[in-house]
Amino acid sequence: MRQLPGIFLLCFGTLTLAGQTAAPGFDFIDYQRSFPRINNALKRKEDTLMKQFQARHLAWPVKNIYLRSFKYDSQLEVWVRYGPKEEYKLFKTYKVCALAGTLGPKRMQGDYQVPEGFYYINEFNPKSAYHLSLGLNYPNSSDRILGDSLQPGGDIYIHGKCVTTGCIPIMDAQIEELYILAAHARNQGQDFIPVHIFPVRYSNPKSAAYLTHYLREFPEYKQLSANLERAYRYFEKTRKLPLIMIDDKGEYIVGGTSAEKDPPPAPEEVKKPRRPLKYFDEERLAKVVDKLPVYPGGNKGFQAFLDKTGHEMAVYLNKDQERTYVLVEFIIDEDGKPAYAKVVTGGNDELNDRLQEKFEEMATWQPATRLDKNVAIKLKQSIEIKR
Repeated sequence: MRQLPGIFLLCFGTLTLAGQTAAPGFDFIDYQRSFPRINNALKRKEDTLMKQFQARHLAWPVKNIYLRSFKYDSQLEVWVRYGPKEEYKLFKTYKVCALAGTLGPKRMQGDYQVPEGFYYINEFNPKSAYHLSLGLNYPNSSDRILGDSLQPGGDIYIHGKCVTTGCIPIMDAQIEELYILAAHARNQGQDFIPVHIFPVRYSNPKSAAYLTHYLREFPEYKQLSANLERAYRYFEKTRKLPLIMIDDKGEYIVGGTSAEKDPPPAPEEVKKPRRPLKYFDEERLAKVVDKLPVYPGGNKGFQAFLDKTGHEMAVYLNKDQERTYVLVEFIIDEDGKPAYAKVVTGGNDELNDRLQEKFEEMATWQPATRLDKNVAIKLKQSIEIKR
């Protein structure tokens, strides 16, 4: 069982500072002033932040901060405290101004998902292409076990510019404030600033209802959501961070133990001849549609196909793989027939061939339409393959 770094027991390691390593005993704020973008931000924002803290009866400089983000609610909260025995107090809530992906965790490179789970800030980037950015330690220990073993993805940041392909973006003026707060906390000795990312704000009835609906469609995320909610409820009740552990299967444990069953033994490896590559005339594809194609049985039917396929394809995993995430690109043509499936990311030669074949053998869909006419469209779908 693993203790997750950055919650109660801080992990041992180094902190990345725009490509450099922090040396003990140096003034982090003075170091940050050496970067023009940060120096200008400190001149503009530091006095205003001090006054905001004073108005909320909070001491300056900030000693310790905790960040938590809610994907569906598009919010990023900043909590502060001044000693390990104190309760956290809410300082400010920022609006997350863009969102990529859907609810659910990030499991592979290129899936455009914002991670969900327990992280900490491990990088300050004062020269970011997104104005300023604070890096998160994704993939953490859980992600490395549950995510794609070869390409779990990375480079997840809280940053400015209000654009994203899987990060947490806020406005430039807000990232300046947050960067300064984090830098002061770092200067006061907080080496690892915890960042908890939740699918929804569980206390919001509308958000909770959306999550309930989502989990009916994707029941494989129920355990993660339950563990995240347990951590959320604990903090709401105590205003202190829960103890977070990670078991040998990569599941979070929040003040309890995991009762996961061992996975069934992997079936014997089966090999078939590789199929020839196929290509589709891109000119036939609709760029815009009025109605997307529908799998027989709707989303539930498609999810059942993905679950069954993910189980069947496990036989083609490499011997050292327990699971992988594969991104498949495929066509639903004008007649609703699946065709020209192609693995974009993940897998291996044998697995990809069989998976592409499986997608092309899907049942006929209700085709997409544009101006009351059936049209062909390209879709992308990630699928988990596990033993």
